[in-house]
Amino acid sequence: MITQTHSPLPRLLLAAGLAMAGTLASFGVTVTPAHAGASTAYSATLATGLEAPARKVVNGVLWNCNGAACAGAIDGARPVNTCRQVVKAFGNVTRFATPKGDLGAEDLQRCNAA
Repeated sequence: MITQTHSPLPRLLLAAGLAMAGTLASFGVTVTPAHAGASTAYSATLATGLEAPARKVVNGVLWNCNGAACAGAIDGARPVNTCRQVVKAFGNVTRFATPKGDLGAEDLQRCNAA
């Protein structure tokens, strides 16, 4: 009687190939930049526009400003606290928007008082 032995090599290669494909796919998602209009971003309108585009790290998140428009990803802090940090970095704001809506007049006043 002849018995066949199966090598585990094809299964191992399949598992390794699937693991590599999953790693590459997740890496591609991780390094894709967030767009200013994405639901995971804040945006601010500066009271006085900047003369040149500027980039600064605010609360550990990169903020990009061009003219009076600024945008940065959500950093985990309360929106009014992030707004205060944006004011310190770029100047007073007339509008600070979150995915849930704009800050109210009272919060905006506290933000600019920083």
